[in-house]
Amino acid sequence: MTGRERADEPPPAADALAFLTRPGLTRLWTAARTRLERNGLQPAGTIRLEGLDAQEREALSLLLARPITGRTAAIRLPDLDIRLRASAVGRGLASTLEEMGPSLTDRRAVRDAAAAERARVWVAAQTEVEAASLSAQPWTAQWLEEIRRVGTLARQDPHTATTVVTQAIHTLATLFPGTDPRSTPTTWGRGELATSATGSAHGLDDGTLLSRLVLRGIALARGVELPADAPERRALWRMASVAPDEVSSTVLTLGLRPTGGTWREAALRERADHHMETHVTLRELRTLRLEMPPGTRVHVCENPRVVEAAADASRRAPLICTSGSATTVVLTLLDALAASGCTFAYHGDFDWPGIALANRIVHRYGAEPWRMRAVDYEYIATRTRVRGTPQIALSGTPAEAVWDAELVPTMNALGIALHEEAALDLLLEDLG
Repeated sequence: MTGRERADEPPPAADALAFLTRPGLTRLWTAARTRLERNGLQPAGTIRLEGLDAQEREALSLLLARPITGRTAAIRLPDLDIRLRASAVGRGLASTLEEMGPSLTDRRAVRDAAAAERARVWVAAQTEVEAASLSAQPWTAQWLEEIRRVGTLARQDPHTATTVVTQAIHTLATLFPGTDPRSTPTTWGRGELATSATGSAHGLDDGTLLSRLVLRGIALARGVELPADAPERRALWRMASVAPDEVSSTVLTLGLRPTGGTWREAALRERADHHMETHVTLRELRTLRLEMPPGTRVHVCENPRVVEAAADASRRAPLICTSGSATTVVLTLLDALAASGCTFAYHGDFDWPGIALANRIVHRYGAEPWRMRAVDYEYIATRTRVRGTPQIALSGTPAEAVWDAELVPTMNALGIALHEEAALDLLLEDLG
């Protein structure tokens, strides 16, 4: 403090802003701003500053017109507001902080406004339920309460939340137009139903918020549990007379010879006899009779190149390709073959995603490893080095191989990723 500055005399008006923005007051304004924004911009309560240094004590003493000598100071915001109004600053605490910037936010008002917006979402939802004549359905009130309690809509902006819940109500009203159990339901395609509700054929695709809300309503209406996976979701859609898309996703096969007597099984047998690969859709799997001779051994691979090479080499052993990941259509086919008594042998890539997929197939179907043990990996890795094949480094998070405790340590030791193509001749030999 200079000889001309005294604790009871704030700086002249021309220097007021420069005085207020000196470094010694930075912590005071930060704490005051936080408290005001929580208090609805009202100067109420006390803030406590600890660990004050000499520069801060001097600045606070000048500002508050009282000596601050310790390392801790308690400042009442009403007193600070009065002091600022009586000084050359000439305005209250809130106006002073606004002048120094940035603008204050009334967080209490923001919270209240957000709560009011959320309330309007549910008022609008209830109004839509009444307008759509869904209020007479015994499950509707529980559906609204559940989606409110889960909080998914609350995390959306109010416009999006209102739009999605309105679309969900209209979709459910379309599926459940009345309470007469004798009424014949209309069958919808999911894309057609989505277009009717949202204008987009993809509006009810898996993973969308709208599809989750509608499926929750269907489950309540039908008195069943929420679906846990894609096959269960498809089954639930069908319970509401909605046909999901079952033709765009396929599973690649070779050599399947089911014993069923319809033209569908005969077509598969004929293609197998001509060593032709076949892409089978979910829709076909619903109608195929996939009985196989008891104990049929089915080989499962990860990469389509294995199927292509097996077809070119006229291999006859049944072969199914996961095409990198076991999707719903792949698992549906494997489930059907397992139910008919087939056994499985699995081969995939020697990398961490490949090991994770192999674990899934081995665990779900009790599949035997097909040239997937540590000795196989070591042999193929050595062969690629001898042949001068460019090496691919292992990357990612290791996954334990449930069928062979030695495989992962061996892979870590050699540090090489091996795709199925590196073992193609060996796989073809087995398929012969």
